[in-house]
Amino acid sequence: MKYYLNDSEYRFMCIVWDVEPINSMELVRICYDKLGWKKSTTFTVIRNLCKKKILSNENAVVKALVSRNSIQKQEVRDFLDKKFQGSLPAFISAFLQDKKLTREEAEYLQKLIDDAKEDE
Repeated sequence: MKYYLNDSEYRFMCIVWDVEPINSMELVRICYDKLGWKKSTTFTVIRNLCKKKILSNENAVVKALVSRNSIQKQEVRDFLDKKFQGSLPAFISAFLQDKKLTREEAEYLQKLIDDAKEDE
């Protein structure tokens, strides 16, 4: 299933993922502190994300139905498709154009690449 979160929904979900399961009134307090949202805004976002089947809100307990990893993976793929025609090498080339990697970063990326290679 494909999910779409706008920026404010994503910031909200980051809070939910960090504290779930959570009482909806406690979530209202946290959103006021971290996002400056009023109670009505928080409940509107909860309702919208429940309609999208990203959240559940049963007995005033809010829980994510979709993991942070699933959303991030989808958003990265959508970004690559939209901006780099799906090309990971084109993205990495653009990203590294004016940046130097530490030895540790380079070794970590090389390990990720080696682990992702198709069997020859």
